[in-house]
Amino acid sequence: MRMMPRRNSFGFGFDLFDEMFKDPFFSRTEGRSDVMKTDIKEKDGNYLMEIDLPGFAKEDINAELKDGYMTVTATKNESNDTKDEDGNYIHRERYSGSCSRTFYVGDGVTEEDIKASFKDGILHLSIPKEEPKKLEEQKKLISIE
Repeated sequence: MRMMPRRNSFGFGFDLFDEMFKDPFFSRTEGRSDVMKTDIKEKDGNYLMEIDLPGFAKEDINAELKDGYMTVTATKNESNDTKDEDGNYIHRERYSGSCSRTFYVGDGVTEEDIKASFKDGILHLSIPKEEPKKLEEQKKLISIE
């Protein structure tokens, strides 16, 4: 087999960076559609949410409730080091990243109302379905001057 140079936009030569950017590290972006895939179903007056968070540990995940919005954030910091017998690095990689999603759960829902668990890379949330507040019918009188 004979190696032939490939033509790229800069002329002839090998595009050394093509293979480097195919590494999964460079495809971990916040805007990807496969990050934090979420299934929501309604059962027994609750919304049951399952959020896929593979590769994250329970300690990496936070859920916060503010003004009726629940934000789930997952943050990961990784470091892979390989050293030789003398303690010199021969390979060293670091990764730091996070992803988050926000859901409106209702103004009447409190932190105590939401139940959460994490198992096998899936965050399970049970959120009570907020019933619409019934307005008391009041007589609307027009004042006569």
